[in-house]
Amino acid sequence: MADELVIAGRAFKSRLIVGTGKYRSFQEMAKAHAASGADMVTVAVRRVNLTDKSKESLLDYIDREKIFILPNTAACYTADEAIRTARLGREVGLSNWVKLEVIGDQQTLFPDTEQLIAATKVLVKEGFVVLPYTNDDLIAARKLIDAGAAAVMPLAAPIGSGLGIQNPASLRILRERITEVPMIVDAGVGTASDAAMAMELGADAILMNTAIAEAQDAVLMAEAMRDATAAGRKAFLAGRMPKRLYAAASSPLTGLVR
Repeated sequence: MADELVIAGRAFKSRLIVGTGKYRSFQEMAKAHAASGADMVTVAVRRVNLTDKSKESLLDYIDREKIFILPNTAACYTADEAIRTARLGREVGLSNWVKLEVIGDQQTLFPDTEQLIAATKVLVKEGFVVLPYTNDDLIAARKLIDAGAAAVMPLAAPIGSGLGIQNPASLRILRERITEVPMIVDAGVGTASDAAMAMELGADAILMNTAIAEAQDAVLMAEAMRDATAAGRKAFLAGRMPKRLYAAASSPLTGLVR
């Protein structure tokens, strides 16, 4: 059977979710999307042309028959702002799904957990499928799930930093304690080894944008991230060997010719 990512009853073939910002051109973005193998991309509602059909839009470069659009509430700093933005995305026909971001600090772009939970409660009641970007905090994750979140999306490091996974223990705890909904690592991945590590720690999926868009060769990096995500997932499912302090011979000593 295919190892699909399932969120709110919807199945996705790829466990890599990619973004649409920071590319040098829309054409490069489209090529990177194809190379990534992703079948879900996130779009910032407040940064896309939704009304003037005479002007070029990144939406023109997304094949919506093959790729599911996940609107996000990037650049929102209050629950009310995020709720209005999610509603706008739905009204213009993007989706009733939303990657919910409520930022609490402009420099780090860390989420405001209190506002995030409040916005989740409202949007879930309004019929949205809510995927909140949050800290790597078990208590916050549990409260978001209680509020109706369809997934939790803990950061690996600050958005756009490329620092890689800073707190692997936190992600391991989340993996062990969060079983009701998918755990999607969001933000901070910088290169393919980071993606593999996130998946080996048990993430159900990874969302990334800058690591691909700001690579010197975005299309090649998209391929690398595709392969690393798949390899990390397989390694997690396979179960790694135990770590040992001392050597253990690959070949047993019994039965050797004396």
